[in-house]
Amino acid sequence: MFKDNGKPLSGIRVIELGQIAAGPFASSLLADLGADVIKIENPKGGDGMRQWPPLNISEQKNNEAYSENFASVNRNKRSVALNIKDPSDVGLLKRLVSKATILIENYRPGVLKKLSLGYNDLKKINKKLIYCSISGYGQTGPYSDKGAFDVTVQAISGIMSVTGEKDTSPVKCGVPIGDFCTGLYASYTIMAMLRRVEQSGEGTYIDCSMIGSLLGISALQTSEYFGNNKAPEKLGSAHSRNAPYQAFKASDAFFVIAAGNDKLWFEVCEAVEMEYLKNDTRFKTQSDRAKNQDELSKILTKMFIKHNVKHWLREMDKRKVPCAPINNFETILKDKHIKHMEIVKPITLPNGSQTYSVAFPISIEGVETKDLKMPPELGEHNEEVICEWLN
Repeated sequence: MFKDNGKPLSGIRVIELGQIAAGPFASSLLADLGADVIKIENPKGGDGMRQWPPLNISEQKNNEAYSENFASVNRNKRSVALNIKDPSDVGLLKRLVSKATILIENYRPGVLKKLSLGYNDLKKINKKLIYCSISGYGQTGPYSDKGAFDVTVQAISGIMSVTGEKDTSPVKCGVPIGDFCTGLYASYTIMAMLRRVEQSGEGTYIDCSMIGSLLGISALQTSEYFGNNKAPEKLGSAHSRNAPYQAFKASDAFFVIAAGNDKLWFEVCEAVEMEYLKNDTRFKTQSDRAKNQDELSKILTKMFIKHNVKHWLREMDKRKVPCAPINNFETILKDKHIKHMEIVKPITLPNGSQTYSVAFPISIEGVETKDLKMPPELGEHNEEVICEWLN
């Protein structure tokens, strides 16, 4: 039973026709804030992410397996198993749509139209419906029919051209930013449209593309190109307009500093006991340091290698120079600051196993955003949702 939870989106009903990442992540953000999200899945296997490892094996339920990846973007949701190619199931889905506030889908463009589940079909039965389509390249245009995965859109969008070290093979961002940034844009736009629907009584259609979303977050790179007609290049961990602003090798590992202004640069000079660099004409201004950052890096590297990371982080923190170790996910998830934020929370899986998940990471005064309901079994809520929504 889905009850009023006192959260900002309590009472908002969402139908998700999504698989893998972008669509499910978008609706998970709404679910975290209290929306009743119904995940529509194919009865034969459901969302493909259900099979993704790592699989949590439960000894309590005959070694039943449950995907940790699936759980991370499908908590706080309910599952209804329907075959959208079956006319009777489509009829039931349309009845659910008539009661929904939002529909999110990430099928290939045109697929749902062929099944009479496009926006123009569904707005006839629910004129207030906010219908959001997520795709690689949008619903129209030369590339709309192209298949898309995170890595292909990172490539075509220009992201991979500025990722990695100079003169090395192309690499993608280790986090699937194409999927997750698009999910963020989708949920953000949906939230904006909720207000308009309240005012006008009319729903709307949202065409949210991965390529548009990645160009949207590339504002500094696109503006750099517009400003000088030259495509930005890979700089590794360095920055085209700031230095020293990159990873450096200490005696035991790498660490990062970001001296983004003259005051911080002077502090770095003092930390490495090379105060004469303050007056070096090559490094006099921020622009000078950026222009000559290869020379600057070589000079600083000779000093940083003399002590370990702990020493340099302590020295930089003392001087208020932004700095950080290069953590892996095990390290950061156990970090004292993340513990203070209280965003790593226990969650129970349907097979009875206990695991953890990173909860909604934003604090809102007076709103509990970090309680996690277990992700659903495939089709677990068919009867419950039909009873609540349609009776």
